[in-house]
Amino acid sequence: MRHRKTGRKLGREIGPRKALIKNLADSLVLYEKITTTEAKAKELRPYIEKLVTIAGDNNLTVRRRLIPKFTTQNAVKNMLEVYGPKYKERKGGYTRIVKLEPRKGDGAKMAQIEFV
Repeated sequence: MRHRKTGRKLGREIGPRKALIKNLADSLVLYEKITTTEAKAKELRPYIEKLVTIAGDNNLTVRRRLIPKFTTQNAVKNMLEVYGPKYKERKGGYTRIVKLEPRKGDGAKMAQIEFV
């Protein structure tokens, strides 16, 4: 039984999986939308939405909380200056997942995740 077991393994060990999610979050914040597999997009959504909620206040404590969640300083800066103030009044639902046609090579389900 899989009671209370959340999250997807994405075919990776714990370290590479965390790195993958951080890099996907980085790319989403820098480029506003990314195309990836459906499972990765669904795994990224709660991660990035929690960070946008945190970024609503722009202060030193928030910046220090966001730095370990991203791989580059530009992503942290972009989150605090663009997305935090933009979605401060919104009560969640900052991202949208749009399903795309399957990938040509292996037929994997693809999706595009973007900010609303």
